[in-house]
Amino acid sequence: MFSGSIPALVTPFRDGAFDEAAFRKLVDWQIENGSSALVPCGTTGENSTLSNAEHHRVIEVCLEQVAGRVPVIAGCGSNDTTNALLHMNFSKKSGAAAALVVAPYYNRPSQEGLLAHFSHLAENCDLPIVLYNVPGRTVTDLKPETVCELARRFPDTFVGIKDASGDLSRVTDHRMGIGRQFCQLSGDDELALPFNAAGGVGCISVTANVAPALCAEFQAACAANDLDLARQLNDRLYPLHYAMFEDSSPGPCKYAMSKVVDWIANELRLPLIPCGEKAMKAVDAALVHAGLV
Repeated sequence: MFSGSIPALVTPFRDGAFDEAAFRKLVDWQIENGSSALVPCGTTGENSTLSNAEHHRVIEVCLEQVAGRVPVIAGCGSNDTTNALLHMNFSKKSGAAAALVVAPYYNRPSQEGLLAHFSHLAENCDLPIVLYNVPGRTVTDLKPETVCELARRFPDTFVGIKDASGDLSRVTDHRMGIGRQFCQLSGDDELALPFNAAGGVGCISVTANVAPALCAEFQAACAANDLDLARQLNDRLYPLHYAMFEDSSPGPCKYAMSKVVDWIANELRLPLIPCGEKAMKAVDAALVHAGLV
């Protein structure tokens, strides 16, 4: 259902408020440079610092600006099942193609709790769901057997996963337990090459905010089974993938964007702050290595 380079969009701020004009430019720039879908209000979009009204406005603006050119996978995750459903219902009404729903963070539900959480969402909203597993942030790990059971119970709802577990064996677990129709997207830029080789079809990416054309070219090379070109492009992007996490994300990403374009401010919301000097040096070197500056 989804494939290729899919940026988890930053949410631009200026003087503490959502910078709608910059966000609209970002959406256009991403589409013009080959991004195959867009994700507003993910982790990289600082969704946990947005009010519900802001969260919905970011999704709304994204859909308005996209105007049907690419699918929008709206970030709808929450550690509160009722609030996740609220986001899903809004996104469905607004025209999103799917919801990206992270495993509930902080609460640390069991696997049975995760089944109950995601089943409740599926039973109460018919928007397709891309599961998001990122144990490093949520502490909770969405195990392959749970993913497979959700896809078995609700095959029309659970259409894919963004996997940031770092465990490449799970691509095969999901493929064998669900089938090739289940869309597997890497949640780790630096693992996208082996992830695709194992059966993945793309990446929901941080780096694509900064280097949309290169990331799109890389994913296209993977899809065409052009391993030599995919390796070359991966080598150009590899330092940038790691630089994006030299400090708390999306700090390095916003700093990098402020160097690449002149309409994204290097501004985050507390408790996040702009990245430190070490991260800035890593980003600067990675941008040169990738040929972006």
